[in-house]
Amino acid sequence: MNTRARFSDLPDFVDHLQSQGRYSFSKAGAEIVKDNNGGALRKALWRLESKKRIRRIRRGFYVIVPLEYSRTGIIPAEWFIADLMKFLDQPYYVGLLSAAALHGASHQQPQEFHVVVPKSERDIRIEGLRIRFFKKTSMKSSPTEEAKTSTGYMHISNPAVTAVDLVAYASRVGGLDRVLTVLQELSEKITPHMLLEAANREKSLSNFQRLGWLLQHAQKDELVASLADWILKKQPNRTPLDPALPRKGFPRDSRWNVVVNLQVEGEL
Repeated sequence: MNTRARFSDLPDFVDHLQSQGRYSFSKAGAEIVKDNNGGALRKALWRLESKKRIRRIRRGFYVIVPLEYSRTGIIPAEWFIADLMKFLDQPYYVGLLSAAALHGASHQQPQEFHVVVPKSERDIRIEGLRIRFFKKTSMKSSPTEEAKTSTGYMHISNPAVTAVDLVAYASRVGGLDRVLTVLQELSEKITPHMLLEAANREKSLSNFQRLGWLLQHAQKDELVASLADWILKKQPNRTPLDPALPRKGFPRDSRWNVVVNLQVEGEL
């Protein structure tokens, strides 16, 4: 936006952004409005928010609510997630159940938007919107893709990374039964090469052992054959299918060196 431009008031500024296909702005960005500095700007923001024309997502960051979304009071997270993460100065990718749905695994639509970040970030919970952040210090090395949205593009994990993240955070996304159900659909978008690339870059061997076992359990033997050979060469430590449960007294799958301490069943 031309920083020399001036707008008569905040509604004029918001209308201009929407006409340009933009649906978010920062408080600092709104200071371009004529006579809307300091206290005057705070009051103008409050008035527009009370009219449900805008919503504050984080302190200093707002989204615009067009007329067609006035009933729900919020736009979809994918419309503004790239701008929000730029505002927060956090690398990110949309992952887990949200990425799985974008890749076509929509049997269980998520009720929240999942974002992976390298540093801790507070979840966002406001009426009609929940964004959950998942800390993953190694996320910058994860293979990602660009997904087109109504307002531009956003980063999403590729299908293989989505799969291993679901395994890694299974306890936070509904458990391994739900993960297996999603994998039964998501596996159609994963290739053996994609799995190996993710395994080499992710460097989370135990989660790939679990993922391999789950995909084998889903009868995706051809998909995991190369991964099984790769893992065997790594001479992995014995790892439980569910790390939160006891491992003694349960059978071990020698192909993956996984202790099967949980019965897992998908819904498909």
